[in-house]
Amino acid sequence: MKQGLPVIAISMGDPAGVGPEIILKALKDSRVSTKCSPVILGDYGILKETSARLGLDCPLVSIDTLAQLTEGNEIPVLSLSAIEGLKTGEVSADAGRAAGIYISTGAELALKGAIDALVTAPINKESFNMGGFDYPGHTEFLAKLTKTKDYAMMLMGERLRVVLLTIHCPLMSVAERLSVEDTLRIIRLTDRSLRNDFGLQSPRIALASLNPHAGEGGLFGQEEAELLLPAAQQAREKGVDITDPLPADTLFYKALRGDYDAVVCPYHDQALIPLKMIHFEDGVNITLGLPIIRTSPDHGTAFDIAGRGIASPESLISAILTAVDMLKARKCRNKGVADG
Repeated sequence: MKQGLPVIAISMGDPAGVGPEIILKALKDSRVSTKCSPVILGDYGILKETSARLGLDCPLVSIDTLAQLTEGNEIPVLSLSAIEGLKTGEVSADAGRAAGIYISTGAELALKGAIDALVTAPINKESFNMGGFDYPGHTEFLAKLTKTKDYAMMLMGERLRVVLLTIHCPLMSVAERLSVEDTLRIIRLTDRSLRNDFGLQSPRIALASLNPHAGEGGLFGQEEAELLLPAAQQAREKGVDITDPLPADTLFYKALRGDYDAVVCPYHDQALIPLKMIHFEDGVNITLGLPIIRTSPDHGTAFDIAGRGIASPESLISAILTAVDMLKARKCRNKGVADG
């Protein structure tokens, strides 16, 4: 453990994916090693084999508890599984079960204050479900583990932040899942998070419309007038600086220009297409509203390239550094409140 640096736990994700590789690459990067004291939650055997096979020469050490963390350059691994016969790049219940154990252990440690933040490597949702975890992804699972009801998914890079009103659901069901109450809740949560986690004193938020041309006065749909606009109006009454629903085809141009600090979007691909077009290599996934800090790379397990040594660690590096920045922002915020 590096004295004076925050302890960041990194869950290994699906062992059959690129998680082991990108973690080892990220932790050898000086941008990470100088900013935090990492501990990997995963499978020591798989990490050791990955390091040797890819010639990464990572100084790994297996520990049984965080009490064994010591000063030095070794990378500690809290080994939580020992999977035999793992087939890289393939869906399996064993891998999904292990990934769930890594995540739940990380959440428990964070809630106890044993670690400062949790960074999660990618999971495969099919394997995750086969392994006994009936959740569509990290976001919902972590909300359950932390008993959080007011949460949302943010994805971000240096130039753009997006927040989702609906997450993983069929496009045809988006409209029926929208409500004034949930939209208002997520707008207010976005405002609080921009203040508390990113240190913005006066966040500027844009609300993307669901329909083309923001419904064109009802010609292309009523969701803007009936669901989105009332939520924006109520949010402004509560002190949130947010726009009325704006056409998404022009809104993202303005967001990239710097007009807004975040864009709240009705559905998954509306938010992620512009985000990944700009920040495919370094995008970060953040769960807003949790009592712990959780970030993740904005990509999947990449089974097609797993084990080949060509996976980029940039998104994971960004996720780790974002967690560190969020910790700093929260400490500054708490100090300001205490001083006031």
